[in-house]
Amino acid sequence: MVFHVLEEMRIRALGVIDDAVVELSPGFTAVTGETGAGKTMVVTSLGLLLGGRADAALVRIGAKAAVVEGRLTVDARSAAAVRAEEAGAELEDGVLLISRTLSAEGRSRAHVGGRSVPVGLLGELADDLVAVHGQTDQQGLLRPARQRQALDRYAGAAVAGPLEKYAGAYRRLRAVSAELEELTTRARERAQEADLLRFGLEEVAAAEPRPGEDEELAAEAERLGHAEALASAAAVAHTALAGNPEDPEGVDAATLVAGAHRAVETVRSHDPALAGLADRIGEVGILLSDVAGDLAGYADNLDADPIRLAAVEERRAALTQLTRKYGETIADVLVWAEQGAARLAELDGDDDRIGELTAECDALRTELGELAQALTDARTEAAGRFAEAVTAELASLAMPHARVTFAIRQTEIEEDGIEVGGRPVVFGPHGADEVELLLAPHPGAPPRPIAKGASGGELSRVMLAVEVVFAGSDPVPTYLFDEVDAGVGGKAAVEVGRRLARLARSAQVVVVTHLPQVAAFADRHLVVEKTNDGSVTRSGVKAMEGEDRVRELSRMLAGQEDSELARAHAEELLEAARAGR
Repeated sequence: MVFHVLEEMRIRALGVIDDAVVELSPGFTAVTGETGAGKTMVVTSLGLLLGGRADAALVRIGAKAAVVEGRLTVDARSAAAVRAEEAGAELEDGVLLISRTLSAEGRSRAHVGGRSVPVGLLGELADDLVAVHGQTDQQGLLRPARQRQALDRYAGAAVAGPLEKYAGAYRRLRAVSAELEELTTRARERAQEADLLRFGLEEVAAAEPRPGEDEELAAEAERLGHAEALASAAAVAHTALAGNPEDPEGVDAATLVAGAHRAVETVRSHDPALAGLADRIGEVGILLSDVAGDLAGYADNLDADPIRLAAVEERRAALTQLTRKYGETIADVLVWAEQGAARLAELDGDDDRIGELTAECDALRTELGELAQALTDARTEAAGRFAEAVTAELASLAMPHARVTFAIRQTEIEEDGIEVGGRPVVFGPHGADEVELLLAPHPGAPPRPIAKGASGGELSRVMLAVEVVFAGSDPVPTYLFDEVDAGVGGKAAVEVGRRLARLARSAQVVVVTHLPQVAAFADRHLVVEKTNDGSVTRSGVKAMEGEDRVRELSRMLAGQEDSELARAHAEELLEAARAGR
């Protein structure tokens, strides 16, 4: 019994499709139609169901939302089932329901097993459920970079292991090389910076500034510069408070306060309130005496010293030179000096750092050379198996004498390369290999790149063979091929249909095709039909069986559903397909 996944897909209000049910068979299902738009909607719907990018323009004009629902049969032990259950989904008898809703405003919602989930989960499930192969993949495989990716994918762990190590070493080499280039290309600028720092630090060290010294000197200079005025003011104040011994008749504050104290002291016992005032007057007298004494001492100690003033101004000038260059205050200058010393130590250590980085670069290049050689060996081994498998597929696609090979080579370079096979070669983030798929379409023909050496029909068959080989190595049970048979006709088309039918023996295969020779091999034939009532175009999906299928194949063959010759050819094609499976 063939294990299959996608049983049914329901589509509502998506583009030209208003309401359609797509029932898929366990084996080979062909999807055809008069134009590509409806068939594209089927592929687009499946893409949405598998977590593809949503576009509000897909919603039918006038509809509130587009909904795509899928019914899938999965093994309860499969990775997809386990991941869905981890997200809270429920499976009923091995059936998993998936839906995607896209509103006209562009909002997108996803449900798996009756549980609302992030849209990203659909993409995770898709990796284990369905592989999609289309014309975009074919065109991409014409590029050498994609051919290398395809080979690496086919090789699996044999390439993935060393490639992961190589990528890590490559990133480290890029970082180390960037730092080394920074140090070497800016050597002159860094030397100039070091000289400026060294000069500044020496200047600060010679001055030996102390924290707050600039503020202290400013206050001292202010005092020394006005010494005479300060002394005169102190003397006048002292006389006013304590009197002048040379003027016995003079009145001073201390004498007046003493007289006031004596006046109230004699009668203080008669009123507590007056006693309190007497105490306060006594305190004033004591305070006046203290202040008068301090003024006398201040005046005696104040010395107008021009020599000291000159020394202070000279020191302030030296500190001003520092604050003009290195900070607003001496505290800022000291912070600059500390930071400058650290930066100078870093700059002085550049030579040692350059040596360390150079040695690390050399070691990384050696390591990359060894890993690149391992990648080359793994790719060469896988390329032989891959080419042999594709060549065998081509034999089943009416190209029995064609041969596919891989060219794996490196480009030599004199400088800035890594050594692989004893030669310095160009390298990149994926190794040193240049991978190209070559085709010799018939004996005697030299192998040429498939983009140049194959006709349109041959190219389609080569790409289909590649996809089939991938399908055989991918651990997914359902494959969607979107018009990968473009450019193929006649006998080759029959062989394409036969090969897809054989693939459907071990997997579910859905093919969107315009070739009757391919559709004739299908176990189930679906047709996307359009109807137009004059204002709205709608599409539906109809299963073709019996006479209906003959009529559809006739239309595909001759464009005429009722042509006797076309009908006879269609019946013959169906009979040949049944016999040639």
